[in-house]
Amino acid sequence: MAIENRNLFRLTRFVIFKISGLFKFFAKFRSPKKRLLIIKTDAIGDYILFRNFLEIVKTSKKYSNYEIDVLGNALWKDAALQYDAPFVAEFIFTRHAGLYEAPLQTLKLGWKLFTRNYEVVLQPSSTRLLITDGLAALSAAKQIVGYVSDTEGIQEKYKRKTDNFYTRLLQLPGDVYFEFDRNRYFFEQVLEQKLTITGPYIPTPKIEKSGIIIFPGAGIVKRSWEKEKFLELIKLVASQYKGPILVPGGPGEATTAQYLADSMPAGTVTNLIGKTTIPQLIDLIGSAQLLISNETSVTHIAAATQTPSVCILGGGHFGRFAPYPDHMAHKPICVYDKMECFNCNWNCIYQTQPEAPQPCVSIVGVEQVWNIIESIVH
Repeated sequence: MAIENRNLFRLTRFVIFKISGLFKFFAKFRSPKKRLLIIKTDAIGDYILFRNFLEIVKTSKKYSNYEIDVLGNALWKDAALQYDAPFVAEFIFTRHAGLYEAPLQTLKLGWKLFTRNYEVVLQPSSTRLLITDGLAALSAAKQIVGYVSDTEGIQEKYKRKTDNFYTRLLQLPGDVYFEFDRNRYFFEQVLEQKLTITGPYIPTPKIEKSGIIIFPGAGIVKRSWEKEKFLELIKLVASQYKGPILVPGGPGEATTAQYLADSMPAGTVTNLIGKTTIPQLIDLIGSAQLLISNETSVTHIAAATQTPSVCILGGGHFGRFAPYPDHMAHKPICVYDKMECFNCNWNCIYQTQPEAPQPCVSIVGVEQVWNIIESIVH
């Protein structure tokens, strides 16, 4: 977390560590209701790998008679409301990164959670954050369950304190690494039952798949393949494939998408930047013949909608989000050159230009990717 206003951050810490203690004291004088809160404020890709467990919790023997609320990320609000509303009593959406320097907003959200009078709070993210640990504490729930966590998202000095917010901390087994499997392990422990779900799934209309989607963004430029390589790849695709080539994305991909469209003959590339909501993007990917992308949320959407995909993969979180393990169905085909520094958590040891990708992304060649695509495209 990058903090600009230290004074506001100090006030937020006061809310997290002091006000939560006050809430916990007052909670002793009330009886909790049969309400359960799941805190999951990660990005869209994390949501895709998590959302199927909402139905499992709601239909479980242990919590079927509970009201289930979700504190989620506003980025995936539209998708959650469309796909998961039957399993959730109330969604509470926030942008957690902004709360570190917003003590009043944090207090208001914490008060909302406190007044909901939860019996149980679950935080299934194996990389915990200071702010979400704090929100869990502000709920003053009778049971608060999370992972022991690493220190990728929270400094050790804070983690030592926030560990005490939890009534139960699960230790992630060494052989459970992929993110979906981490979620499954968490809910197996909490629900005390074996889960048979094998991968993410989103129902989409059953139509003949057509069109190729190129998704050139990755949220962060350092994890994105060069636009020149995407252009070279599109030229190869267009030489063999006569169907539509679509480029969706958000504002961050606008410049790249325009470059790709302008560099090809008119009508070759359809620029869809800013023209799809998340549910519309899911339907678009679900109806496509192939998705080509960096490792980002759309990779997981393709897996969940059973759309073939090719992923240009760097090494920052290698194995945690991609490649998918062998036991999972509909996994993307990942193209990468493994380097000794893989699994650096994107703390790159190499110096690169500000707008250049990390070496583990840039090292992937167009021919490598095309050799995979050529076997799929007809």
